[in-house]
Amino acid sequence: MIKPSQLRTAKSPLLYHLVAFFTVAVWGTTFVSTKVLLLGGLSPAHIFTLRFCIAYVLMLCFNHRHLFCRNWRDELSMILLGITGGSLYFMAENEAMNFTTTTNTSLIVCSCPLFTTLLVRLFYRDTARINTLQLLGSLLAFAGMAIVVLNGRFVLHLSPVGDALAFLACLCWALYSLLMKTMSGRYGASFITRKVFFYGVLTILPYYIFVPGLPSWSTLLSPRILGNLLFLGCLASMVCFLTWNWCIARLGAVKATTWVYFNPITTMIFAAWVLGEAITPYFLLGASCILIGMYITDRKTKDNI
Repeated sequence: MIKPSQLRTAKSPLLYHLVAFFTVAVWGTTFVSTKVLLLGGLSPAHIFTLRFCIAYVLMLCFNHRHLFCRNWRDELSMILLGITGGSLYFMAENEAMNFTTTTNTSLIVCSCPLFTTLLVRLFYRDTARINTLQLLGSLLAFAGMAIVVLNGRFVLHLSPVGDALAFLACLCWALYSLLMKTMSGRYGASFITRKVFFYGVLTILPYYIFVPGLPSWSTLLSPRILGNLLFLGCLASMVCFLTWNWCIARLGAVKATTWVYFNPITTMIFAAWVLGEAITPYFLLGASCILIGMYITDRKTKDNI
């Protein structure tokens, strides 16, 4: 049996990887709650605004000693975190599915670990030690993710607008991970997470100038809608953004973001459990590629980058 002290002192930071796995596993199940809310009459913008408002209020309850950063440059970085990890990311991802297929969106958005690796190599040339084997591991994980998402249906429907929006969401998350790595060395995870929620909500407000209106109180207070909003706001947003930012600070942007490749696996397992969908040989093959690729990437990353 592994003791907690062994988790922290092991050469491979197993505790951090377990937390990253938990975070991605929760995010992989949020499609059910989002689908319920969409069917209940909420728009993607409504869902994002409400879940981030809930998360911000909860974070403010226990993290309120310092409202602002130490200087205006760091405050600007927090605004960028709120945009890339919040408003722009979620709106681009959700709107992409109005123009292209879910498969296309999943493939493009879940490729963000590969873009994160390339961005880290581009911006941290002096300190980042990303070797060829690590890049191959990332590519193998990406291939496995593609196999899981496609699930034997190798047909893609190209849509320039939808695919561009999905790529924008992918790029946003990669930039978010890169900025998080920089800011996590200056501020605590809880402070950064609270700022992300605040600026995420603040930067989505201009959307309501063009598309005004919010759901009625009777809709929001119905048990089915309220329960799913609380799940997205409390667990999927507050807890998971906090643990994700903490993992990036401990593991580095490359190692932590590689766990995004695992997202389709948790989604399909949850779908099989809740919806009765079959686990196919393609799923098993893709999952194996993801796990092997993640192992290679983790073993060959020499620094917390």
